[in-house]
Amino acid sequence: MAGALYKKPILFAVVVTIAVLVGTVVMMALPMLSASMHPKLAHLKPYTPLQLAGRDVYQEEGCFYCHTQTVRPLKAEVMRYGDYSKAGEFAYDQPFLWGSKRTGPDLARVGNKYTDAWHYVHFDTPQKLFPGSNMPSYGWLSKYPLNPGSVEARMKALGFPYTKEEIASLPGKSKLDALVAYMQSLGTAVARAPKTPLVAPGERNPLAGDTQAITEGRKVYEMHCVSCHGPDLKGDIAPPLTDGEWLTAKGPIGDDTLFLLIAEGTEQGREYAGRKAAGGMPPYRDYFGKKKIWSLVSYIRSMEEK
Repeated sequence: MAGALYKKPILFAVVVTIAVLVGTVVMMALPMLSASMHPKLAHLKPYTPLQLAGRDVYQEEGCFYCHTQTVRPLKAEVMRYGDYSKAGEFAYDQPFLWGSKRTGPDLARVGNKYTDAWHYVHFDTPQKLFPGSNMPSYGWLSKYPLNPGSVEARMKALGFPYTKEEIASLPGKSKLDALVAYMQSLGTAVARAPKTPLVAPGERNPLAGDTQAITEGRKVYEMHCVSCHGPDLKGDIAPPLTDGEWLTAKGPIGDDTLFLLIAEGTEQGREYAGRKAAGGMPPYRDYFGKKKIWSLVSYIRSMEEK
């Protein structure tokens, strides 16, 4: 029977085509109809009207040409950007904006990493926060107001839930406001896994008063901290570091607490020595390492007002 089929090329081609089509449907098409093929993280929420408008601005300006939005499961990437990307994060992304080139850093975990004020400064003058950056200024977006009707139409087209109050709040908002709101939404559906503290409670700075460590700490500060806290530590878009006030409360904190502030960041609601952080500063534990953080603590202590 099989030998006879081989001798009939037209019939053979038809049978093979049917077999390939059936296999394609069974192996590819049918699984796509399964809910398990479309995972959604428990904390994932649809975009708000303002966030969706910001996503549109992100696409309009071609931000995905220079920035990716996906962290690969590689140690170097996870250490730098945060937990690797999950399929369930992108259930509401139409289309995906994963990107393929990193002229600038990955943005998959940038949500709530910085304050809104930081983002406004960064979009207006990127070089103020990152000297040498080749990113152009986008401050001009603040001159272009959103069109509430257009935003509402997009929400309906994508099937995202929204309220009349959300649409009513759009007048007076600019494209820059929307872009900042979108930035703050990225990666927030993924819970950040707690890490073991690098220092023990009450641990003293082994580099306290060390001249070489203070010099090293000053270099770290000038490279990574000056854009937010100011060249003289008197504050700018971030609070001053020399006035004896920490986390909006007067009174000193120990070296161990200052170390943790730098290492773990000021995620909103996080407690340090009984004081709650308001958010805005990212963690630097994996980026600096223990010795650099202690050096930075030494430098800050050397600059405190006596």
